[in-house]
Amino acid sequence: MTSAGPGSSVLALNSGSSSLKFGLYRLVSAIPQPILSGEAESIGERQGKFWAKDGTGKLIASESTTFGTQQDALARIGSFLEDCDDTTPAAVGHRVVHGGPNLRRHCLIDNPVLQQIEAATAFAPLHNPPALSVIRFAQQHFPQLPQIACFDTAFHAGMPDVARTLPIPLDVRSEGIQRYGFHGLSCESIMRQLGENAPERLVIAHLGNGVSVTAIKDGKSVDTSMGLTPTGGAIMGSRCGDLDPGILVYLVREKKFDAARLEALVDQHSGLRGISGIGGDMRALHEAAATNADAWLAIQMFCYSVRKHVAGMIAALDGAALLVFTGGIGEHDAEVRAGICDGLSWFGVSLDTRRNQSSEGCISDPRSCCAVRVLSSEEDEQIAIHTAALARC
Repeated sequence: MTSAGPGSSVLALNSGSSSLKFGLYRLVSAIPQPILSGEAESIGERQGKFWAKDGTGKLIASESTTFGTQQDALARIGSFLEDCDDTTPAAVGHRVVHGGPNLRRHCLIDNPVLQQIEAATAFAPLHNPPALSVIRFAQQHFPQLPQIACFDTAFHAGMPDVARTLPIPLDVRSEGIQRYGFHGLSCESIMRQLGENAPERLVIAHLGNGVSVTAIKDGKSVDTSMGLTPTGGAIMGSRCGDLDPGILVYLVREKKFDAARLEALVDQHSGLRGISGIGGDMRALHEAAATNADAWLAIQMFCYSVRKHVAGMIAALDGAALLVFTGGIGEHDAEVRAGICDGLSWFGVSLDTRRNQSSEGCISDPRSCCAVRVLSSEEDEQIAIHTAALARC
């Protein structure tokens, strides 16, 4: 392990099923200052892309390329960092979606931790395998550096039993079958940005390819829409969200679906993709909605689903003073935000149309009983903060 002192930089790696984001940060008074950031996109597809920006947001690299694996993407990121001056990190932090029942705090990665993450792959088959691949390759590429695991489930670890416990027999629950919750790093970043302005009760709607809605009271998660896995909750890009379990029983019994086919159905072929028959990209659905009834229906069902979960979290909190939209859709799609909030007028939610269209920070009407804000999801910065703290950078 290398020695890391004040002012050292840390590398944050945020792996998705088909992407790998990176950010190199220097922490000044516990505030992450970007040095470099970028992303390898469309991993495993015929045509990918690599881009990077400097600390001011200026684009300094952009190329079309092909990444067969996450290792290929990390190798390109590593070579890019080597070509830049003074960019050797003192530690590497990784986003890990699921750590299972025994890893509920961000921690230094060692062999037992890797084994626990591997075991939790059963709960997050879309996310943990690429994360493990990146961790192992990063250990080879940066063999002297401490590697830190930052878990999306950590923020929700203290949920009360009434929200955490699933209504199934005790002998099944005893094997770690419970509500874990996800997008925890995103929620942490929202709370960090709000700081002292965070109200006692608020709801965070993280809307991206994955979707979750979280109720927060006194800075802590008290309930969230995702459950044992990142498949539950609201409708998502290709994931079904909450589904009558009897449907799965029917498919197994009558249609002879096996586990692999069920997994593909609920994770890869459902949600916006399944409803529209087009795909899970909300931007493409907006373009098609004028002439395609299924695309229009997919958008309406998405807004309806999220609205119900937001209303449920308001009930769990016994009221809320703030609703925050974040994630790719939450930050950039004014039409979806309006579609969700239009059905929350009973709670006094009212948007300012101009502010909503411009995605300004506060998008609610001054007369709204519940404030509505748009804030960026700063997962990579949050990874950098935890990594610097645990590696003592």
